[in-house]
Amino acid sequence: MNRPAEQPQSNPLREGLSVRAVPQPCSIVIFGATGDLTHRKLIPALYNLAADGELPPAVTVVGFARREKSHDDFRRELEEATRKFSRQNVRDEIWKTFAQSVFYHQSDFCDESGYKSLAAALNEIDKERGTRGNRLFYFAVAPDQFEPILKHLKSAGLNEAREGSWARVIVEKPFGSDLASARELNRVVRNSFTEEQTYRIDHFLGKETAQNILVLRFANAIFEPLWNTRYIDHLQITAAETLGVEGRAGYYEGAGALRDMVQNHLLQLLCLVAMEAPADLSADGIRNEKIKVVRALRRMSEKQVAIDVVRGQYAEGVIDGQPAAGYRAEKNVDPNSLTETFVALRLNIDNWRWWDVPIYMRVGKRLPKSGTEISVHFKKAPLVLFNKESTDENVLVIRIQPDEGISLRMQAKMPGTSFRIEPVKMDFHYGTSFGKASPEAYERLLLDAMSGDATLFARRDEVEEAWAFIDIIENAWVSKTNAPGLFFHPAGSWGPDEADELLARDGRTWRRL
Repeated sequence: MNRPAEQPQSNPLREGLSVRAVPQPCSIVIFGATGDLTHRKLIPALYNLAADGELPPAVTVVGFARREKSHDDFRRELEEATRKFSRQNVRDEIWKTFAQSVFYHQSDFCDESGYKSLAAALNEIDKERGTRGNRLFYFAVAPDQFEPILKHLKSAGLNEAREGSWARVIVEKPFGSDLASARELNRVVRNSFTEEQTYRIDHFLGKETAQNILVLRFANAIFEPLWNTRYIDHLQITAAETLGVEGRAGYYEGAGALRDMVQNHLLQLLCLVAMEAPADLSADGIRNEKIKVVRALRRMSEKQVAIDVVRGQYAEGVIDGQPAAGYRAEKNVDPNSLTETFVALRLNIDNWRWWDVPIYMRVGKRLPKSGTEISVHFKKAPLVLFNKESTDENVLVIRIQPDEGISLRMQAKMPGTSFRIEPVKMDFHYGTSFGKASPEAYERLLLDAMSGDATLFARRDEVEEAWAFIDIIENAWVSKTNAPGLFFHPAGSWGPDEADELLARDGRTWRRL
């Protein structure tokens, strides 16, 4: 007797994981609402979500800042900025509807009465617009403003969600400047909001290709079996900018490239590339695996930092045929500054998958080209058959920006009677493959925060572990015995020669963007 085939048993823990959480009506309170981040990124992102039908109609934006202005003044300023910075053209009828959900609240960050009046205003918005008591507080301010804002939010009772509603806070980077300050910042936030209420935003993780890394690795059987020390020769991660400090010298002088980019953006990308498969796609399921990567990073001695980390600073040069001043000549920069604008590192992950696979990172300003990419360099095939031909390695390139996509370089025989092998490239572009533009990073991240999905946000322990690793390098740089030098390179070059030597001694070269 034939028995019916058994149906695969469903796992209730995995059911619904592919279904996106629905963003809920809420009031979004932006502290620092008259600043650059609000005008360039946050409001254009919210407008684009509204234009794409992703934003619940009841979502309301409340700008909180010191300057006096009316609701209409604030809306006009935001419209002008959105028309300039939005990824899609602003349509008058959509903007008019969206603008009706935008309000302005004038108060000093340290004025307790301003928070009491904010609480009253939010209660009125709940009644009039149906935001259901849900509040999302966005800190688009410097970290030294966090403590007074958090303190007053707590005293006004705005940190506590009422029954059936929620309260969340989004914290912009930098998350401290070292391990001690990161711990202190986390302590300050924790005094008002729980870890589950706290969303530490890194816009790199909102980019479509960064999110696609997990799909590329774990949904494609042709890659996952090869993603280990047996088949991969090395990894490279590059984040290059043609721009200089662009008015950020006050911040950059105290940060430098290592703190500004490596501690968060580049280590986050490395975690996605190097992590093990999570047990599920929940926020903590993924973040639990990411933190294991940071903990497995091999710690360097002061002597090893001098060997495996290169500090650089751009000097006078030429970019795109135009003269470019050196970093020390930039406005508000110390003429004797030792701040690094370029860093190259050789890292190792001490676990079973990545044993003996070097990871090379570099980040810099005033380089010849802007772009961020991850390249996976596979080991060469044996040359037994083609020992008369010089074959190149296979390289999988994950482009994070600006042209988001994935390419794979492989070997092929050239047409003709001779047996000549040349590299060819298979290329995938997000912009052309799916027939629609990718959303901006802030669009995805704001939507996730409204949905209560913390997957793409940094967790407290992850931030602190990253700083523990970076502090070792920073401390070696100020050491009196083993401090490495600062190497200069012309603006418009790919960094100091020492960065090339970092790979050359291993018999490798940087991949050019």
